[in-house]
Amino acid sequence: MKNRKVKILSITSGIVCCVILVVGEIYLRETWGFCNSVLMQADPDFEYIAQPNQVRDRFKKHTIYNNYSQRSAPVDSTAFIILGLGDSVINGGVLTDHDSLATTLLSQNLKIGSSSVQVLNISAGSWGPDNCMAYLERYGTFGASMAFLVCSSHDASDIMDFKTVVDIHSSFSSKQYSSAWIELFDRYIWSQLKNNFIVFLYHQKVKRTSEIHKPGIGFNPGFEKLTAYFKERQIPFLILLHAEVSEQKQGYYNEEGKSIISFCKSRGITFKTDLGVFTDSDYRDNIHLNEAGQHHLYEAMKEYLLAVADAVSCSEVYF
Repeated sequence: MKNRKVKILSITSGIVCCVILVVGEIYLRETWGFCNSVLMQADPDFEYIAQPNQVRDRFKKHTIYNNYSQRSAPVDSTAFIILGLGDSVINGGVLTDHDSLATTLLSQNLKIGSSSVQVLNISAGSWGPDNCMAYLERYGTFGASMAFLVCSSHDASDIMDFKTVVDIHSSFSSKQYSSAWIELFDRYIWSQLKNNFIVFLYHQKVKRTSEIHKPGIGFNPGFEKLTAYFKERQIPFLILLHAEVSEQKQGYYNEEGKSIISFCKSRGITFKTDLGVFTDSDYRDNIHLNEAGQHHLYEAMKEYLLAVADAVSCSEVYF
């Protein structure tokens, strides 16, 4: 009798565990988008980029990548094209919905005469100006009439080193996890446990980030190359130097940021800074913008594009 009760209890427990696993798997996938992350691919020219033609719903946010791996809808050849270049700040990551991106807002609200506007979001996490330049050397300008680069102080030395990151760094996977439970444990729970263990052993806090660090030597050559590239094609080009939270608080850029400003001044490049544009509530961390921050970036870029349009006598630009 006792053995029969134990057997029934074991069977019941097994059924309950199976139900929890199945229901949990469905919940993690359908509600939070586990096993539906943005996939990356290595590239011989610009290190890595999102795989083309992706539509993802993850963490209740919608993400689109077109056939050129741009975080944009398919290129509209009939539109007035503006190139938006940069790293994860302009890319937004999976925590930013497609409709909340600054580039999407510009595309939806900026008009050039009777023409629609499309701002192509050409970006990836930890890309520097040299990554952006390498991308343009392969694909060209897509018939763009204007271009801008969103960069931060660290981009002064964020130079390509072609170290393998795809399928090494957790944010640069080329394939989906086979199970939502495995992804939850491996990508989030286990990594946090490892970080806490390091803190315990070495009393040193581990900084969690979706970025990679490329400690380049010298000034990023991409700034010079982008400047020459757009000048040769007579495409108005401007640079927005995005301030980190620490720079916003201190009211000035660090030495790397100052070197970017000096470069722009020496080359006569139209540049803007966003010191004072954002508050702490606009940031997701020390550098990345949340959706409110993306809206403020849109408003700031709107003014900058108007200024550039005025400089080239493009008087038909309106909002």
